[in-house]
Amino acid sequence: MYIKKILIAIAVIGLLVAAFFANFVYKAMLRPNTAFNNETAYVYISSNATYSEVRSQLEPLLDDIESFDDLAEQKKYTSNIRAGKFAIKKGMTNNDIINSIRSGNIAIKVSFNNQSTLEKLAGRVSKEIEADSLSLLKAMTDKTFLAENKFNEATALGMYLPNSYEVFWNTDAEGFRNRMLKEYKRFWNATRTKKAEAIGLEPNEVIALASIVYEESKQASEQPTIAGVYMNRLRIGMPLQADPTLKFAAYQLPKYKNTVIKRVLNVHKDIDSPYNTYQNRGLPPGLIAMPDISAIDAVLNYQKHQYLYFAANAKKFGFHKFAKTLAQHNVNAREYQRFLSAQGINK
Repeated sequence: MYIKKILIAIAVIGLLVAAFFANFVYKAMLRPNTAFNNETAYVYISSNATYSEVRSQLEPLLDDIESFDDLAEQKKYTSNIRAGKFAIKKGMTNNDIINSIRSGNIAIKVSFNNQSTLEKLAGRVSKEIEADSLSLLKAMTDKTFLAENKFNEATALGMYLPNSYEVFWNTDAEGFRNRMLKEYKRFWNATRTKKAEAIGLEPNEVIALASIVYEESKQASEQPTIAGVYMNRLRIGMPLQADPTLKFAAYQLPKYKNTVIKRVLNVHKDIDSPYNTYQNRGLPPGLIAMPDISAIDAVLNYQKHQYLYFAANAKKFGFHKFAKTLAQHNVNAREYQRFLSAQGINK
């Protein structure tokens, strides 16, 4: 009889333990534990984040943070934090959430174009990934890295081709820079490299010229024609006489900081700068802006013609009139100058 009571007591205790364990399993692992209404919420876990920092992000998203703590401890997540961007879907259990933030790092899309300097590029990219602008700029301007990869301060921006790229949010500055180098090398495949060789230019020179073409015209349809004009000038030893290079040179001077030059004047042609293509023959030392890929390909596939001049078309905004002779060019240029004067654009 005594033994029977002991067995019954053991059985009852066992049932209570089983019930307690079942309740724990249900609360910690099987019960939905989200407190937001959207279909998906995202958390950004930084490199070297502590569990306390992760918890502070999760707490507003969960119904029961304590049950999450219990399971996180059981699954050793508290001492094995992973950095990245992670998704938590409505209705997830604690177990689902831990699995997601442990192994579900989501790639994000980083897009950039028209970044005229490395400083601006670093600022743009830092808004999308964990790395801050200062660390990005330091990586981008590292002299050893640039020298090893045949870049310098003037050409470094040319390594960053405007496009959209998938990267992880927790990518560090060096990782982002190295990824862009891979994309640059992929862009300069055998076909493009052979085309550059055929026109007598190095990739950095192609991009430098493309930056001028792009600043002259955003119209992809006429970029090959403009590129052809500059290639003709290079071929005969004529100065490029590219107005965008004068603007670039001017903007390097304190006098022109925080100004917008709408009209290139003779005074700009006197600026002492290696980027002054009125005074210096050949290509400038580097690019003057970040060109679109269309402009790079326009140089590689420039239109063969006999034009040596072009001027903005006053009657077709964004396009140009091309001329083979200086006399015809002067007619076109005067027409556009009259248009600027009529609009009150004098500087």
